[in-house]
Amino acid sequence: MNNYICAIASDDGINYTDTHFGDAKFYILYEITAFSGEFIKTISNTTKHDNEDVHADPKKAGSVVQMLKKKNIRVVAAGVFGPNIKRIKTKFVCLLMDQGSISNSIPHIINNYIAITEEWNKGEKRGFLNLKK
Repeated sequence: MNNYICAIASDDGINYTDTHFGDAKFYILYEITAFSGEFIKTISNTTKHDNEDVHADPKKAGSVVQMLKKKNIRVVAAGVFGPNIKRIKTKFVCLLMDQGSISNSIPHIINNYIAITEEWNKGEKRGFLNLKK
């Protein structure tokens, strides 16, 4: 993987959301290389679910995956993942991050480029990376 697009879960465009990844209002997209992280754009979480009260709803996970795959996302980052992490980690490398400023966390993601690449290469057997400090 020479570079990848990382989708970061946010409700305000500045900080990590304090809700589950799939419940974020926005995803902040960054292109990450071994040496840099460049902001691409912010996209709205446009996924809608018939039953918002279902915990770990597979339809919800599927709709989030489908939306992000269309954007060529390979890595997702959040301060909190729900039980659906078991479904989305087969499609993305999931990064568990400290909550707080997204821009302050980008260097930490870049510094873990090799570990992220190694996790991606595991395919559907990948786990998640805990990058909390």
